[in-house]
Order: sequence, then structure tokens, then C-alpha cells
Amino acid sequence: MGGIYDYLESQGQIGVGEPARQDWTLAGLIHDIDYAGDTKKDHPLKTIEVLQKFNLEISDSVDRLIKAHASHTGINPQNKAEWSIRCADSLTGLIVAVALVYPSKKLADVKVSSILKRFLKEPKFAAGTRRDEVILCQDADKLAIPLEKFIEICLLSMQTISNEINL
Repeated sequence: MGGIYDYLESQGQIGVGEPARQDWTLAGLIHDIDYAGDTKKDHPLKTIEVLQKFNLEISDSVDRLIKAHASHTGINPQNKAEWSIRCADSLTGLIVAVALVYPSKKLADVKVSSILKRFLKEPKFAAGTRRDEVILCQDADKLAIPLEKFIEICLLSMQTISNEINL
């Protein structure tokens, strides 16, 4: 999410009313925190509840961003941040899946072309990837980022934290 923010900002596409970069990155990091155990069936509506167990809080902006990543919440994305999390959520899983089929199992070895090929030509690969949501990144009224560029942004962002995520 931070990488997408940085790209959009460099293109002059972060407008007034967009959440702060820190909200984008926090939402990206914790958006699936309730996707386990007894809260999994209500994901992502239980984020605040899970965080409260650890005396943690999030802003309304971050909460809305988290809810926007899942279409079943009824939160329809209204800004670049919300479209970014909706489009990127499923793509990150595909990127990890591509890394895991490499002998090294490392993001450093993954190329944009490999992800793009699997995305476009191998729909059974990482079949849970919501390709219909990812590809919305291209729409002019959403993010207006070409698919290949969007994949590149997400891959490079994940590669910068590959040590932290053991990939």
C-alpha cells in the first residue's frame, strides 16, 4: 500500500481527502488480522475487536480502508486508498505463490513478466486470486495504473520487506 501511495503521489494523483500515507500502510499491514479463528467468518468486520484484545486502536479512516478491501462488507471504494487495497489484496497472494514455485522461494528472484504471465494466461494458478478485482487498477475512475505497472509496484514493495516476511 505504501508503494502504491508513493507511485500515485509521484504522478500527482493523491488528492485532497485521501487518507495519509501512514493510514494506507497500516491498513495494508493489518487488513487480515481478523482472518483466523472465531473471527474468520466475519472478516474484516472484526478488526477493531481483535485489536482491542491488545489495547490497540485504529482510526476510522484505517477501519474503513480495511473494510473496503472485501466486497462483501458493502463498503464500495470511494477513493484511491480504498481502490488500492481492493486491487492489491488478492495480487499479493499471487505474487507469493509465484515466489514459492521458484527453487529459491524468494521474492528477489520473481520477475514482473512471470507474475503477469501467471495472472493472464494461467487462471488455475493461484485460483483464489480475484483477478477481476486486481484488474480494476487500470480503470480511469479507480487508479488508472496499467496492470503491468501495478504488478511491478506491488512486487517491488514486497521485495523491500522480503526479509521481514521470510520470502
